[in-house]
Amino acid sequence: MIDLTVAQIAEIVGGTLADISPEAAADLHVTGTVEFDSRKVGPGGLFLALPGARSDGHDHAASAVAAGAVAVVAARPVGVPAIVVEPRPRATGGGLAGVLEHDADGSGAAVLAALAKLARAVADELAAGGLRIIGITGSSGKTSTKDLVAAVLEPLGEVIAPPGSFNNELGHPWTVLRATRSTDFLVLEMSARHPGNIAALADIAPPSIGVVLNVGTAHLGEFGSREAIARTKAELPQAVPPSGVVILNADDPAVAAMAEVTAARVVRVSRAAHTDHGPSDVWAEGVSLDELARPRFTLHAMDSAVDVRLGVFGDHQVTNALCAGAVALQCGASLEQVADALAGAGPVSRHRMQVTTRGDGVTVIDDAYNANPDSMRAGLQALAWIAHGPQQGQGAPAEKRRSWAVLGEMAELGEDAITEHDRIGRLAVRLDVSRLVVVGTGRSMSAMHDGAVMEGSWGTESVSVPDADAALEVLRAELQPGDVVLVKASNAAGLGALAEALASDDGGARA
Repeated sequence: MIDLTVAQIAEIVGGTLADISPEAAADLHVTGTVEFDSRKVGPGGLFLALPGARSDGHDHAASAVAAGAVAVVAARPVGVPAIVVEPRPRATGGGLAGVLEHDADGSGAAVLAALAKLARAVADELAAGGLRIIGITGSSGKTSTKDLVAAVLEPLGEVIAPPGSFNNELGHPWTVLRATRSTDFLVLEMSARHPGNIAALADIAPPSIGVVLNVGTAHLGEFGSREAIARTKAELPQAVPPSGVVILNADDPAVAAMAEVTAARVVRVSRAAHTDHGPSDVWAEGVSLDELARPRFTLHAMDSAVDVRLGVFGDHQVTNALCAGAVALQCGASLEQVADALAGAGPVSRHRMQVTTRGDGVTVIDDAYNANPDSMRAGLQALAWIAHGPQQGQGAPAEKRRSWAVLGEMAELGEDAITEHDRIGRLAVRLDVSRLVVVGTGRSMSAMHDGAVMEGSWGTESVSVPDADAALEVLRAELQPGDVVLVKASNAAGLGALAEALASDDGGARA
C-alpha cells in the first residue's frame, strides 16, 4: 500500500481514534500490507478486525500489533491503537455469500465499508499517477483470464493481481491495497452473486479497461435467470468511462450486446474474423490442440498476425487468451510480445486446469476449485481430447487412453440443479468417458449418476461414492498406467485435496 499515516486513514474511512493520540496518529505511518488474518501481519501493517467462523478479529488485535501492525481498523476499542468505525446494518441481499456470514452485530459490515473507502482513495491517487486498472468478469474463466492478463502485462511493467479468486467485497479491495506507487497495472477479478455487486466493486477501483468473458449459468440459483446474470455482468462495461476500453467476447451474444450499454471504446474478440455483430478486432484462426489439449492458433490484430502456442490447457482457453492479448495490445504490447508471454504462461492459480503427468503415465487434470455447467462441459471436453484426440499433425487418432471423470456438485444452481447435473452425467457418456465417479450425496449427485446410467449401456462404469476419501480409494485401487483423470467440482465439495493426493501418488511432474 502507499505510505499513509494512521490519521490520514482515519479521515479517509470516517473513523475515530482509540488508544492513540491525534499527535501520535499523525506521525505513525502504515508502510506495510493490509491484512484480515492476524497471522499474516508484518511490520508497518494495518489489521482489519473482521468476524469469522471460528473467532472474531477483534480478539486478535493485540497479537496483530505485537506482530508489527501499527494500528487496527475495528468496530470497537480493542486496547491497542485503533481506528474505530461505527457498526452498521448489513444490506439485505447485497453482499457476497460467506464474507459477512458471521456478522451478527454489524461490525464486519463497518470494517468492510472502511476497507472499501480506503481502497477507493488509494486507487484514485494511483490512477491519477498513471496506474491502469483492468477489471475482468464473466460466469466462468475469470481466474484463468486474470492469470493470463497478468502474464501478458508483466513485460510492460509491474503488475498486481489477486492470488486465486480474491474477487469479492473483501478480496477485491484487499488486492487494490497491494498496489504501490511503482505499480503500473492492477488486474482485478470481479464476481457477483447479486445484482449490484459488480457495480460496487467497480466503484472501489474504477477500471479503465473492462473485460467481459461470457454469460453462463453460474449462480443461477441466486440470480433466477440468465438475463439477470447478463444485466449484472453488464455493470462492468457500464462502469468504464468514455476514455476507457471495453473488451467483449463477441462469440457470446449476451456479451456482444453489452456494446450498446457502454460509453467506452469497444474491442471485440472472437474465434472468427467476422461475427453477427460485425468484424472482430482480435481473433483466432486455425485453432488446434496438442496431445494435452494445449491450444495453438494464429492471432490476428491490427492488420497483423502471429502464431500462438498456449501453455494452458483446454479449447476454452482460446477465448481467455484472446481477451488477455487484447488487454496487452491496448496497453502498448506488440503481437510478438503477446505471443511470447502467452506461450510462457502456464496455470498459476491452484486447482484450475492444472495438468500433471505422473511417472506411471497417469495424467491428472486438477480443475477442482470451481464448477458450473459451462466450465464442467469444458473440462469434460478437455478430458476427452487428451484421452481420445488425434495427435497434433497426424490424421489418425492417437491410441485411446482410459478416461476418468471424478465429479462433485455444481453449487448455486437453484431449481435447475437436478436438470443440469443430469445433463453432465449424460454428457460424460456421450464423450465416451471410461469411468465416472460421482462424489457426494443428495439429489443433484444422484441425478448425475442416474443420467449417466440412463444415457448408455453403462453398468459398473459409473459409481457413486459419498465423499472424496471414498473416491480416492476407488481410484487408487483401479487406476492403470496411462489413464487420464479429471477432478472437478465446486470448491465446497473439497475435491482439491483429492486431486493433489492423486497427482502426488507417484511423484508426478507438472506437464
